[in-house]
Amino acid sequence: MGLFDVLQQITQLTGANADQHFDQAATHASQDQLGAGLAAALRSDQTPPFGQMVGQMFGNSSPEQRAGMLNQVLATLGPAAASALAGGVLGRLLQPGQTQLTPDQASQISASQASEIAAHAQQQHPGVVDAVSGFYAQHAGLIKTLGGAALMIALAKMKENASRI
Repeated sequence: MGLFDVLQQITQLTGANADQHFDQAATHASQDQLGAGLAAALRSDQTPPFGQMVGQMFGNSSPEQRAGMLNQVLATLGPAAASALAGGVLGRLLQPGQTQLTPDQASQISASQASEIAAHAQQQHPGVVDAVSGFYAQHAGLIKTLGGAALMIALAKMKENASRI
């Protein structure tokens, strides 16, 4: 059974077991497909704002994952623009010439600060949604922390994209 078939069955179900359905789809999907589905959920007006959802995943992330997400933002915006975000919290952590945060540095950033960083980054460069989605697609377990509505939107987008193939 291919990804489209799995998604066809899943999207006809209710969102009650969205996390289980998402696990099933994630085993058949590529990281690109997961990232596109997540990006749709992060942009949807049926889910909380992008920054809030990123903060939620960030709060459930390991120090390495936290650093990875923040480094995606840095790579997308560039260190100078990113360091000014969220009251300069990134700028205070980055040493001169440093372009990436370490897990220890990322651990000093709270989920609410990550939420602010993500929201400001989205205003500066809307493409950051795709970059962050691509990163979190590598960590599908964190996507499940967003809840049923976001997962069902992600699954629906994945189905839509799979039907085009």
